[in-house]
Amino acid sequence: MAGVSEHNISDEKLVAATGRTRQQWHELLDAENASSWTHPQIAAWLVETHGVDGWWAQGITVAYEQARGMRMPGQQPDGTFSTSSSKSLPVAQQEALDLVIGAYTAHSGGGPATVSREAKHPTARWKLADGSTVLATISPGGAGKSRAVLTHSKLGSEAALAPAKAELATVLQALASDVDRSVD
Repeated sequence: MAGVSEHNISDEKLVAATGRTRQQWHELLDAENASSWTHPQIAAWLVETHGVDGWWAQGITVAYEQARGMRMPGQQPDGTFSTSSSKSLPVAQQEALDLVIGAYTAHSGGGPATVSREAKHPTARWKLADGSTVLATISPGGAGKSRAVLTHSKLGSEAALAPAKAELATVLQALASDVDRSVD
């Protein structure tokens, strides 16, 4: 049976946002035989029947699927896998995006297929030769800082997760070290 990924959200926060603990949601879903439903059906039921916000419904659904062996940690609804790594950078968002684009382009040997600078969270996406993708997302971090997240998606197996995560972390760590040296 698939293992369950560590929960990033406490039961206290889940109760405050949805009125129930993770266990209570799982019991309610079990009573409905939701393990025979698709991911979209579970999430829609949580939203439509129980008024759960869409973001929370996705989290409850993924946790339920993992707990019931319907999905492994890191596995997406299409059966592929995804992993990410993040790092805080002491620069504004657009500068952080440029730095991440430069670092990942140098690492991968090719530039991004798309860049979106206008969104609240600017992004760049690389399409890799094996059919997988890497997405860079830059979020505001406050006080002139940004949070850079690299997400490697469409990985073909659970075995690919750890090496992909390590690779992303290495790229971001090297970038952060370079930025720290240039700021000093």
